[in-house]
Amino acid sequence: MTGRPSPSISSRKQPKQARATDLVAAILQAAVQVLEKEGAQRFTTTRVAEKAGVSVGSLYQYFPNKAALLFRLQSDEWQQTTDLLCRILQEVEKPPLERLRVLVHAFVRSECEEAAVRGALDDAAPLYRDAPEAQAARASAQRTVEIFMQETLPEAPDATRALAGDLVITMLSAAGREFSASPRMPAEIETYSDAIADMFCAYLRSLGHRA
Repeated sequence: MTGRPSPSISSRKQPKQARATDLVAAILQAAVQVLEKEGAQRFTTTRVAEKAGVSVGSLYQYFPNKAALLFRLQSDEWQQTTDLLCRILQEVEKPPLERLRVLVHAFVRSECEEAAVRGALDDAAPLYRDAPEAQAARASAQRTVEIFMQETLPEAPDATRALAGDLVITMLSAAGREFSASPRMPAEIETYSDAIADMFCAYLRSLGHRA
């Protein structure tokens, strides 16, 4: 799917008043809870409306169907992940590898805390990955990583920096998804995050990073 989301997955309208904003927030919170409990296959607008304590008609004012609701949850997840990455990597008062270590810990912890929702959304992600929201999130993250790698590896060739950025983000995403597939204790998360961060830092040092 390319271009803007089709009407079937676009929100029907945007809330303009405080009460409407609160209603949409309640619907989205209920949707997350239903998704965690039921999974994507048993996720329905009726269950979400019941959980939120609103009528299905009220829900349909903002989300015309199940696909639109899932798309909003998916879009919010993309934005949250992108904001996390950008906020941490742009803290220029900290040394680059310290920022990278903080990012790894925050990302893995987030993956574990929201594993149920993320896992369910993964089933729907292929339907939306080419939507403008997904493209914007990827572009923002990619630009932040490019700037970070320019700072971290100023003397490396462009191709080397590009490969390093792609490997770090791809491997972090894959490792976080795999690790969070099972329930984890805080100590496990800490140990695993340290190991990944150590590998990434060693890799960037091997490419020429100097503290």
